[in-house]
Amino acid sequence: MYTGIVAGTAPVVEIIDGDIIRSFTINLDGYIDGLQIGASVALDGVCMTVVSIDGALVRFDAIEETLSRTTLGRLEVGSIVNIERSLKMGDELGGHMISGHVWMAAKIIERKERGEGTDFLIENPQEARPYILEKGFISIDGMSLTIGKITENNFSLHIIPETLRITTIGGKKVGDYVNIEIDSRTQAVVDTIRRSMEASK
Repeated sequence: MYTGIVAGTAPVVEIIDGDIIRSFTINLDGYIDGLQIGASVALDGVCMTVVSIDGALVRFDAIEETLSRTTLGRLEVGSIVNIERSLKMGDELGGHMISGHVWMAAKIIERKERGEGTDFLIENPQEARPYILEKGFISIDGMSLTIGKITENNFSLHIIPETLRITTIGGKKVGDYVNIEIDSRTQAVVDTIRRSMEASK
């Protein structure tokens, strides 16, 4: 589990494509303390398992389902990813509970600088629409964010300067994709209401 409070970013230094697995080596210098093989680390919000550790160089393996559903399949050597270590007992929960199980990737359709911050307009995928609610939580590339205004086709995000500084979102442009994970509590409430309404018909 994660909190959506991204610790920082790290570069992809090697990618190896196998028959069914793609291996990523990330330079986790600064985030390596206490990390062990088998531990979980969120890369752009995707929960990944540490396969090997060589100093600060840490390898992760991704299967086809992960590559097709998330932005990890678009990564190249030199790409920068958001990093969050898994939540430990006693850690502060500053964002919202995130599983690292990304639903899909969605396209950025507009970016506007607004004072010191930046506003983004993100496409609203049909599968996720019932769970994307104004002022609700959402995880974007592993960042715990509050949803702004919503239409059938898009939703807005208002990003503060600190988030722009510490994560990859400040480097995103129109046409880029971001990983989306729906808030599990919102999903549970919406699904419960929908089942109740269907049962009462």
